Amino acid sequence: MTVLTETRPETSEVTEALRHRFGPAILCQQPTAEDFPVLWIAPEAAPAVHHFLKHEIDRPFPLLADLWGIDETARVHREGQPASGVTVVSHLVSLDRNSDIRLKVACDGAAPRARSIASVYPAADWYEREAFDMFGVHFEGRDSHRRILMPPTWQGHPLRKAHYARATEKPPFRMTPDYFAAEEAAATFDPEAHGLPTTQDGVELMMLNFGPHHPSTHGVFKIVLGLDGEDVVWAWPDIGYHHRGAEKMAERQTWHGFIPYTDRIDYLGGVMSELPYLMAVERLCGITVPARAEVIRVMLCEMFRITNHLLFYGTMAQDVGQMSPVFYMFTDRERAHRIMETITGARMHPAFFRIGGVAMDLPPGWDTMIRDFLDWMPKRLDDYETMVLNSGLFKARTVGIGAFDTATALEWGTTGPQLRATGCDWDWRKRRPYGGYENYEFDIPTGQRGDIFDRTRVRADEMRQSLRIIRQCVDNMPAGPIKADHPLAMPPSRDRMRHDIETLIQHFVSVSRGLDVPAGEATGQIETHRGLTQYALVSDGGPSSYRTRIRTASFAHLQLLPLVAKGMSVADLVAYIASIDFVMSDVDR
Repeated sequence: MTVLTETRPETSEVTEALRHRFGPAILCQQPTAEDFPVLWIAPEAAPAVHHFLKHEIDRPFPLLADLWGIDETARVHREGQPASGVTVVSHLVSLDRNSDIRLKVACDGAAPRARSIASVYPAADWYEREAFDMFGVHFEGRDSHRRILMPPTWQGHPLRKAHYARATEKPPFRMTPDYFAAEEAAATFDPEAHGLPTTQDGVELMMLNFGPHHPSTHGVFKIVLGLDGEDVVWAWPDIGYHHRGAEKMAERQTWHGFIPYTDRIDYLGGVMSELPYLMAVERLCGITVPARAEVIRVMLCEMFRITNHLLFYGTMAQDVGQMSPVFYMFTDRERAHRIMETITGARMHPAFFRIGGVAMDLPPGWDTMIRDFLDWMPKRLDDYETMVLNSGLFKARTVGIGAFDTATALEWGTTGPQLRATGCDWDWRKRRPYGGYENYEFDIPTGQRGDIFDRTRVRADEMRQSLRIIRQCVDNMPAGPIKADHPLAMPPSRDRMRHDIETLIQHFVSVSRGLDVPAGEATGQIETHRGLTQYALVSDGGPSSYRTRIRTASFAHLQLLPLVAKGMSVADLVAYIASIDFVMSDVDR
């Protein structure tokens, strides 16, 4: 079974405060592999409990990091948990306490219902829509239930265990004229049905479909705009065009086999998306990653942070009218990608990290390539600062535009550079060092106004800090193994395999069927280039995940768009969208 960890004193204090305030409504504390409490609460008490944690308790929990569902109907190992058909889970973060708490509500399996907490945490709106879409949970207190990732005409709820996973489990699809007409009609946007005005001051608003076929929306994201001339009166984000069912795929892949899929969650993040998944698996298995493997992981994550920030930097400048910077910056990205390709064998989707370490050791000459890059980049960043951040054109288009403060950012689940641009220095690498980040010296850049300019400045400065971290990795790369010597991390050695039939069978089973991860629940959290990425895993003791919940930064960040976009011009909206630095694979999963 999974090794249980003790919760920290500050989280035990929260648990006691909840029990004192709500008494029997706090049903029980679930034993898990987490280092924060996981509490089951009475369904009717959910809004009050969340309100208490956000507004009433000392050093509150202002950030709703995630909310999701778990279909419990096929789960075997549920020791220490109340009966539940579908469980609604919320994950809260306190910055002042530097701690988390997870709350669970049991629902009926046939017709799941829960109380909405969107009136307490506005960021819960999209998450509750997703829980309805994927699990069929109806939230009391919501004005409406609309699908968010699946088409409005979809039948069933994809993350229920009874829902099919493969197209071969259904009859062949046929596109008929009637079907096409029905889908087109269902996709038609009606502002009044969404509570949005069609006139302002007696003047009819123009309704504009901004995307999905627009460069700013990446071809798979639509924003319906209500315009008074060039001014945005309201904006309605429409996501789901890029949904691929990654969380459903995790249920039918082995623990090792799902690693390449993590690369595609944020398809620009490379190995960075692999790390939180593997951290959760390693916690479940009780695996300690060797020092050399940890340093390699950090080095590659920071390389991908740089390549992503360069992509943002260049396209951000391009979206406000500067054409040259993106060509220079793509030259630098190419140089970095050649290094990654040399080390991992791939440029964008390496699938290089493994349970307990990395796939292979560093190749000969790796340090020379990286040192050359470290010597090359600082001068280039100086040039880009002159070219972009010191440009009068860039400042005119970004200073004071799309600004929001720290309280607004936390209210809507904002993390990463966007949160730090408001002046909040929260960074998981510093506040909760993982993977050895406590061993590195680096600073956390912050802004002041929380506008587009500050978001750009923070990312530009973060690249310099990533270079500092990478140099420390190169200078202090330890010797030793690159993978944990643990039966769940690697199959038996070939020498042992050749010695007896039992070990040969063990080797064959571990490679063909996959490893059995101990039953339990565990979470991996990291600070990606976009913000918090979190994998919350449920293992039922088998060769595949029972439930893989993927919390991405981009999903939360787009939900804030209607609030910030109101009153902007269309041109400023393009700049604000660029400053979010989202990628739709990270939103839709």
